[in-house]
Amino acid sequence: MSPSRPFIERPVATSLLMVAIVLAGLVGFRFLPLSALPQVDYPTIQVRTLYPGASPQVMSNTVTAPLEGQFGQMSGLQRMSSTSASGVSVITLQFSLDLSLDVAEQEVQAAINAGGSLLPADLPAPPVYAKVNPADAPILTLAVSSDAMPLTDVQNLANTRLAQKISQVSGVGLVSLSGGQRPAVRIQANTRALASYGIGLDTLRTAIAAANSNGAKGSFDGPQRAYSINANDQLVTADDYRRLIVAYRNGAPVRLDDVASVIEAAENNQLGAWAGVQCSDTPGASQCAGRAKTALIPAIIMNVQRQPGANVIATVDAIRRELPALTAGLPASLRVEVLADRTNGIRASVADVEKELLLAVALVVLVIYAFLGSLRATVVASIAVPISLIGAFGVMYLLGYSVNNLSLMALTIATGFVVDDAIVMIENIARYIEAGEPPLEAAVKGATQIGFTIISLTISLVAVLIPLLFMQDVVGRLFREFAVTLAITILISAVVSLTLVPMMSARWLRGRGAHQGASGLGVRTTAIFGRVAQGYDRMLGWVLVHERLTLWVAIATLAVTALLYVTIPKGLFPTQDTGQLQARIEAPRDVSYAKMAQIQGDVARALLADPAVANLSSVVGVDAANNTMLSTGSMLVDLVPSHGDQRQVMDRLRERASVVPGARLYLQPTQDLTIDAETGPTEYRASLEGVDAGAITQWMTKLVAKLENAQEVRNVGSDAGAQGLASYVDVDRDTAARLGISASAVDDALYSAFG
Repeated sequence: MSPSRPFIERPVATSLLMVAIVLAGLVGFRFLPLSALPQVDYPTIQVRTLYPGASPQVMSNTVTAPLEGQFGQMSGLQRMSSTSASGVSVITLQFSLDLSLDVAEQEVQAAINAGGSLLPADLPAPPVYAKVNPADAPILTLAVSSDAMPLTDVQNLANTRLAQKISQVSGVGLVSLSGGQRPAVRIQANTRALASYGIGLDTLRTAIAAANSNGAKGSFDGPQRAYSINANDQLVTADDYRRLIVAYRNGAPVRLDDVASVIEAAENNQLGAWAGVQCSDTPGASQCAGRAKTALIPAIIMNVQRQPGANVIATVDAIRRELPALTAGLPASLRVEVLADRTNGIRASVADVEKELLLAVALVVLVIYAFLGSLRATVVASIAVPISLIGAFGVMYLLGYSVNNLSLMALTIATGFVVDDAIVMIENIARYIEAGEPPLEAAVKGATQIGFTIISLTISLVAVLIPLLFMQDVVGRLFREFAVTLAITILISAVVSLTLVPMMSARWLRGRGAHQGASGLGVRTTAIFGRVAQGYDRMLGWVLVHERLTLWVAIATLAVTALLYVTIPKGLFPTQDTGQLQARIEAPRDVSYAKMAQIQGDVARALLADPAVANLSSVVGVDAANNTMLSTGSMLVDLVPSHGDQRQVMDRLRERASVVPGARLYLQPTQDLTIDAETGPTEYRASLEGVDAGAITQWMTKLVAKLENAQEVRNVGSDAGAQGLASYVDVDRDTAARLGISASAVDDALYSAFG
């Protein structure tokens, strides 16, 4: 029984079957998403809590520890890490791959609600969480700036008009605004004026809180009409606060304006963000008018991060489709510029792999022609390549896969496999044709003889890929799509070799069979390989004579292979060149905000002067999204397409930053695959664990000092807090008790003055 006979005898049906496979593949390719790698992200959620004025120890004991106790009870939690710094607590929760991100979100929300009663009562806002991996770089970075509007108004518009709408796009996990220019009314107390009136800071704070309310006031109704009650109980503008009466002295009112300065400014004046652009690339642009070649512009930086598992390309495309409509409703003086787009590198890498795939197909066809020497036989054998590759796209779409570097690599590798079965089938049929049998009968005989051999070869090739399907964790998720794509292509090629190839051979091959009408190239190629075969025959005879030497050479080859396996560097993925660098600037731990902003600006200008840098975004200040310490600043550096060797660029940028006093620059290239949920400025990280925070800090300092003297490493740093300058208040509890002053009253007084 021949599996190919029905297809040889029905050429129209066979052709329609192949057309159906190709059409299904083309439709699938049209709807397949584009990405850098298969989606293998761990479900990750980050919880942030801000408590301005709190020391790292206070944050650790009163905020981080209670929340960690609640989070530790969640099922499916695989890893939990936290950072407690001055005024901020960041907890990163990484769940198992089998757990849905939505289920993890519900568990986190329930844990936050359960731990709310354990947190400080004066916490400005409850903990907030985001479905985002903090180790992931933003997929899109926007700079919102204006020459005519203050940054507080820019922040308000960016938050209400842009950030909220972008957050609604499918796949967006977090939209963070850096720059900290949220509008607020700032009250700076005059302690001398307060002392002259005999008013304490606690009295002032109580008066402000009591005079500013926005609660329910009820309603009333009569026989015919009903009324709701409103009042001017909420203070809105700085003038409303200035007229506020805080106390009476000698029968006269003491207004807030008498004892404090009241201004409209930013809520946090120790946060800043800048957009670094190359003015030479945008001649005539308003942001570059009257400036040098490079410009560092104060702006609100909007970083968009994806949800774990979301497709980067689809998410960015959806945002870009929304941007024109969103910016059309903004004031004309407001500029929205794209500083960084991670999809540019992904699209370029996938496009390169697609070119390599086309080149591989062309080379395979040329090799077939060189060996067969017949145009007809080459067409019959080569047609299996496009049908198999295109048909695989249809199955990939049904399985929920994407067009990525690994799936395209599988198709590239399959290019060499898919023609093997077709060539074997053609050669066997050609043997009967050359023996004088009619092409139709030769095709039936040849296909009957070789059909089950092709099936067994196909099954053996697919069986080699089965172990990849059972690999666990991230590596299994990565290579599962690779293995399945390769197996699908091989199976389709077997179908083509058993159906279309014998059918076309029965109608196209004539006379000399596969080698009919051999060209001059075919004749020359046959002669060359004939001489190669003769040489191989002579070498094989020599090897058979010297059996002992051959055995020792084989053993030596095996030993050298094992040695190379041991010594060769190993890793999951090589470091990618995505055209984007994540930078972190560290200054002395006792640096002030003004000095840190100056250092960050000097480093940014030095980097912008490098020809490989296209633009950058720069952020300073503790905002939990970018930095957890005042002494650190973050940058996202976008490189020009033709930036050259990435390591040379990084070394050159480090050298440029080294001339800035007090600054240390760390650079890491943005990667498409980020498995770890912990962030850091260096390639390698080590963790110290213990129950005593003081002991950890002490031993961490010793470890850093030891590593800095090692020649094998550079750029050694740590993220431990509480290493800067600090003032210690020693409360005389006996005297405080005699005066009726509690420890909490001391804390409240200090927080009112310096919080």
